[in-house]
Amino acid sequence: MTDLSAFGHDPWWLILVKALAIFVFLVLTVLVGILAERRVMAWMQTRVGPNRVGPMGLLQSLADGVKLALKEGIIPAGVDKPIYLLAPIIAVVPAIMAYAVIPFGPEVSVFGHETPLQLTDLSVAVLYILAVTSVGVYGIVLAGWSSGSTYPLLGGLRSSAQVISYEIAMGLTFAAVFLDAGTMSTSGIVAAQDDTWYVFLLLPSFVVYVFAMVGETNRAPFDLPEAEGELVGGFHTEYSSLRFAMFMLAEYVNMATVSALAATLFLGGWHAPWPISLWDGANSGWFPLIWFVAKVWGFLFFFIWLRTTLPRLRYDQFMALGWKVLIPVSLTWVMIVATVRAIRNEGYSDATAVISVAGVVIALALIVLLWKVFRGKRDLRRAEPVLVERMVPFDAMAGGFPVPPIKESSDA
Repeated sequence: MTDLSAFGHDPWWLILVKALAIFVFLVLTVLVGILAERRVMAWMQTRVGPNRVGPMGLLQSLADGVKLALKEGIIPAGVDKPIYLLAPIIAVVPAIMAYAVIPFGPEVSVFGHETPLQLTDLSVAVLYILAVTSVGVYGIVLAGWSSGSTYPLLGGLRSSAQVISYEIAMGLTFAAVFLDAGTMSTSGIVAAQDDTWYVFLLLPSFVVYVFAMVGETNRAPFDLPEAEGELVGGFHTEYSSLRFAMFMLAEYVNMATVSALAATLFLGGWHAPWPISLWDGANSGWFPLIWFVAKVWGFLFFFIWLRTTLPRLRYDQFMALGWKVLIPVSLTWVMIVATVRAIRNEGYSDATAVISVAGVVIALALIVLLWKVFRGKRDLRRAEPVLVERMVPFDAMAGGFPVPPIKESSDA
């Protein structure tokens, strides 16, 4: 059983300080994240980026927030007003609530009180995060439905299908971590990685989780619910001013949440990376807070990198990736982890080596499978015109109007 005796004894003022600190951390992460995304994308695409507001453009995010706050909030005539106004709140609040069980560090002294750098913990903390973030998706679905417009409705429907598909794969990655750690508590999972991080021990789960977390946050190349080229703006097309800003806040807070969860489950949480971990004081005091924030920002940079370099997937490719690749691989891997866990319970000492080797093999197989799936689709699209030209005779009057045949030039 995980020891949760350190939680539940803080005075009321310390609980308020922790909650306020988490809220301020998330707001600052969003402000810095928006600016960092624009600057990093400009750097990767050889552009200038924001450089006008404040020194070196550092106040651009603040200026954008003030601009949104001062804009007129337009409510279309055909909306379901109560749900339309409630949807942004439903999207934001669960994203912030999920951070209640994220461990930022070990026990420290705050004004003479020994307390863990974590608001609280539960015996089923990771399931709590999964449940709370699932509720946040209702904000997107209800925003699309209540807007009374076609494109937001399509975005909401896409979001519901997307969440169902990728939360199954994400939940299976959690199951592998639970089986090896023997607990669902976030602090217990971090403690179980004191010697070996799960990114090495459970590599297939980490690879699947990376795909699932990008799909869960509606980020490129999986931003199908708000695909600007297809749906104008998707579920938030009819939103403006602060209500639109709340959806953007929810998106970036969700990015920070899944990044913190990835660091907690697979990168040792607040444990220092090697070779910093060789220092005796690296995992004590306030230093672990630095390692944890650095890991979170590493994943945030990964989100920005994906958006800058990859085009959006087609929706059928996106669904096929979730149902035909990620979920079967996750199920197979969970069965392997459960078998190795049973072997370890019987007292065999080489179970760790077995699961490590199997993890590398499964991860490589998953990468090769993904490469073949997407490469095969490209090859099929290239071959389609040739097959149609050879097998189907051209009929100039097929549509009722004479249409001349279009031949591809040799330069094409």
